[in-house]
Amino acid sequence: MRIISANLNGIRSAASKGFFDWMARQDADVVCVQELKAQAADMAPHMLAPDGYHGYFHYAEKKGYSGVGLYCRRAPDRVVEGIGHPGFDAEGRYVRADFGGLSVVSVYVPSGSSSPERQAAKFAFMEEFYPHLVELRKSGREIVICGDWNIAHQEIDLKNWKSNQKNSGFLPEERAWMTKVLSDAGWVDVHRRLCPDATGEAYTWWSNRGQAWAKNVGWRIDYQLATPGVAATAQQAAVWKESRFSDHAPLTIDYGWNI
Repeated sequence: MRIISANLNGIRSAASKGFFDWMARQDADVVCVQELKAQAADMAPHMLAPDGYHGYFHYAEKKGYSGVGLYCRRAPDRVVEGIGHPGFDAEGRYVRADFGGLSVVSVYVPSGSSSPERQAAKFAFMEEFYPHLVELRKSGREIVICGDWNIAHQEIDLKNWKSNQKNSGFLPEERAWMTKVLSDAGWVDVHRRLCPDATGEAYTWWSNRGQAWAKNVGWRIDYQLATPGVAATAQQAAVWKESRFSDHAPLTIDYGWNI
């Protein structure tokens, strides 16, 4: 089973840069996408249902904002939109597909970098999302949650960690929350499990300012978190950097699991 996670920073923009041509060559079972920045009416047919895939989406109510999606080679048994919180569900941040005893989720955790108000909203989302993560772990299902978590967990996960300790995405409270997700709630950071010492090659996001991409001044903020059973079957992980579809790079992980 191959699962890809990709923040598109605008699905129409990513499409114009060849994302769907690339996706067609990846032989993925599920592709999780975030930051659609589109509503249903904006989606071209090849975005709604690329050849060989079923598409499922949770759009934001606000135009040109947020939104997540799942492209599934096999039609799921069930699809769930949202986490049951009206405010955050209006922002289009969560969609889940169930296949037998396995679930795959695409999630987009808010960014807090634009203003103190958005950082407060990010903290509020984290507070609401943590109990949901705990309940998912207790469900008895095997689950892979893919997405842009907007948190670099450890110093190894970004280039300039010393100068970013007071910046959104690397705040002590955010990092402690991620530690709690992985330790207390029992989720597994699959990429880090496979590549415990990876630094620059594991980055998935680069600022558009300066020469961050050219100098690989990046952050690892896109993750696939999984329940221990399916995580234990993970075989390899790769970040695609040969071509650029957005300011993020797709994360691909292969699992020894049949969907």
